[in-house]
Parts: sequence; structure tokens; C-alpha cells
Amino acid sequence: MKLLLISSFALLAVACNSTKTAETKKMTPVDYANTITAEDLKTHLYIFADDKMEGRMTGSDGQKLAAEYLRNFYQDQGIAAPVEPNNYYQNIPAEYFSRMKTPAASENVVAFIKGSEKPDEIIVLSAHYDHVGMENGKIFNGADDDGSGTVAMLEMAEAFQKAVKEGNGPKRSILFLHVTGEEIGLYGSKYYTENPIFPLANTVANLNTDMIGRIDPNKKDNPNYIYLIGSDKLSQGLHDLSEKVAAKYSDLELDYTFNDENDPNRFYYRSDHYNFAKNNVPIIFYFNGVHEDYHQATDTPDKIEYELMAKRTQLIFHTAWEIANQEERITADKL
Repeated sequence: MKLLLISSFALLAVACNSTKTAETKKMTPVDYANTITAEDLKTHLYIFADDKMEGRMTGSDGQKLAAEYLRNFYQDQGIAAPVEPNNYYQNIPAEYFSRMKTPAASENVVAFIKGSEKPDEIIVLSAHYDHVGMENGKIFNGADDDGSGTVAMLEMAEAFQKAVKEGNGPKRSILFLHVTGEEIGLYGSKYYTENPIFPLANTVANLNTDMIGRIDPNKKDNPNYIYLIGSDKLSQGLHDLSEKVAAKYSDLELDYTFNDENDPNRFYYRSDHYNFAKNNVPIIFYFNGVHEDYHQATDTPDKIEYELMAKRTQLIFHTAWEIANQEERITADKL
């Protein structure tokens, strides 16, 4: 009887230890980041940058089809619309797009994970899902620009939602913002910041992902990198957090070449993060640089470096995770 009792306690101890191990593993952000895979990114991108999307020009049938793909993904994942039930579109009227030859209504696609402890503090993850459409019978698929950032957001959203389902969701809320109209003048992000779903005063940071699937020819001998732009422009706290996360979770080189105030390319002003920065929201712009297929019909999904893209996406996820879960709120401390 005594032996049986000891054995029972031993079995119970093993079971408890196994449960604790499983619970500890669930709380590790690395486990969620590792659900972001090259294979899944490739699957999404071959659909999103397919000829059927017709280059995703703002207001076109192809852009509408792309918006449906994003909406359906969030619905399938059980990730909520941010305001009205099942309304994942922030509609933008045709007259807003003044630079188009024939203005057409369009929409940002939005989805929302509510924070468990600080739900009124919002992190915005953004990427533009439009591209330049078709010209002379050629389809500009925009696989890197910005299909790569778009599908990276889908994978990050799925990872965060897995954490939510396992009781380990983010403490702060996360808005997944897929903007339209970037290629014609940053219109979708401009519209959002002028008509925010959540007050900009409550927006902790914007992490913007625009082109992360290729290698800059200038980095061909050192491809394990990502360009960061703007991380220190408004918030030293955000910059320091970004550096800390990269050192802990990634072997990617953080390259600040285009963060220089004298950068002739002026990339800081050329993607959707800028409309948040103008409103004093701390930002980071993740970017792989331009290449020979930039804004060409040859920007196709077969040329994407999927393993590298997965590493870059995981880094962004880890950064968002840290911003969402650390005790102190990121603030604009360089105003």
C-alpha cells in the first residue's frame, strides 16, 4: 500500500510537471513567432500577388478582390472587426482620391485583437495592400511591394490570435490596418489618421511593413539584414526596445542607412508610417530597399526570399509583442 501510494504521488508529480512545462511553453513568445513560416508566407503571397488580383490598383476590381481575401482571412481566424460586427472595411469615398484620373471608392481593411489589461492602448500594425495595377496588358503583381508586408501581417495576426486562444493574448490592443491608396499618395493611411477608429492619443506606436521579401543589391554580400527607418525620430524608448528585441530574438542586422536625415531617397516620407509620425505617434518602418523589379511587372512571388522574409516577420512580431506586453507605455519623448 505504501509503495502504491508513493507511486501515485510520483505519477501525479510527473503529470503536474508536464502541465507546468506545457503552460510555460505557451507563455514563450518564441513559440508564437515560430508559427510564422516561410511556407505559410509563400502560400499567401502566391494567391495575393496572382494575376487574378490585376495589380491591385486602388478602386479596381482586383483591389476589391484583394480586400475580400484579407477580410475572409480575419473572419476565418476569428479575429474581430474593430467596431461593428463583421465590418472589416473602413470605406473611403471616391472624391477622397483626388490624384486618380478616375477616382473610385476604396477601403482600408481592419481587424482587431483587444488587449487583456490595457485595451484602450492601441498598437497599429500597418501595410499597404494596393499596387499600381496594369499597363499595356502587363500586370504589376507587387509581390514585394507590398504583398510581402501584407501577408506578413496575416501571419503575425494568426500568431497573436493563437496566443489569445491559449490565454496569453497581448495586454494592449492591436489593430491590423491594411491601407489602400499608398501608391497614389499615402491616401489610405492619411484617411485613417484623419478618421481614426481609435483616438491617435491612445495609439502607442505604428509598426509599418513595406517591402520585406527581397534583397537590396547593395546588400547581396550580407543579406541577413533589415532596414529600419524612423525608430528614433520620435521615441528613444521605442528605438531602445527595438534594439533590445533584435538582440534577444534575432540575428538580423538592423541597418539604419536610410534613417539618415540627409538620405536623398527620403524613404521616411514615402510610406504609410509617415501619416502616423506627422501626428506624433512613434513609428518604425521595416524595409528591404529597392531592387531591379521595384514598380515593374517583374515583381513576382517567385523572386521572394521566403526564409529571410519569415525571419524579418518574426522580428516585427517580437517587437509588437514587447510593445504590447511591457509595463511601460511607449511614448513620443523627442517632441
